[in-house]
Order: sequence, then C-alpha cells, then structure tokens
Amino acid sequence: MYSIAKEFTFSASHQLLNLPKEHQCARLHGHNYVVIVELISMRLDEVGFIIDYGELNFIKEYIDNKLDHRHLNDVLNFNPTAEKMAKHFYKEFEAMFIEIYGEKDILNKVSVKETDKTIASYYEY
Repeated sequence: MYSIAKEFTFSASHQLLNLPKEHQCARLHGHNYVVIVELISMRLDEVGFIIDYGELNFIKEYIDNKLDHRHLNDVLNFNPTAEKMAKHFYKEFEAMFIEIYGEKDILNKVSVKETDKTIASYYEY
C-alpha cells in the first residue's frame, strides 16, 4: 500500500459551545490551522504517483474560499471542534474525490491541527 499526505493551512476564529464560561476555548479565539489530507492506493499511475500533489488544488480552493480568515461558528453548522472539523472535511473531500475522479477509496484520513502539539483525525475503516 502506498500513501501520501499534503498539508493545507488557514487562519480562523471560533468559540466552542457547551463549555464552562471560564474554559479558555469558550472564549472567542483563533488558530492557524493545518489540515492534513492522507491518500492511499495499491497502484501508482504511469509516472509513479498516487496522484500529482498539484491535482489537490481543489482542497486548497475549498479551504481558502470557505474557511480562511472566517469565524468558523458562522460558516460551519456544528460546534467547531478539531474532531468534528476532521470528519466534516473528510466527508466534503470524499464527495469531491468521487465527483472529480469517480472514486472515494483514495482518501484515507483527514487530520486537523490547531497547534503544533495537537492533532485530531477522522478516517473510516
């Protein structure tokens, strides 16, 4: 099995709901997010790629147009935790892979980093 991953970044604010008011994440705050998209395949194309990294620009466009420099509570219809964002991105990107390439099995995992030391991931097995 082959795997590749590519990182995408954006900056945004959010405020997590259902936390005690004194919790730091209950206050309005922001992050420089990193979204890591991991792809897998048993086969490589004639060049030797799972997919050319440049063909993943549709993910960058999605992130830039929908999330970058926005308040996530206003653009996402759920409490914007990193865990829930990882699942949301997985489902969005899976649909895009199906639409563009006619397959979904290439997408293995999506991870969201809010800081250098934290990461939340979503994958289906």
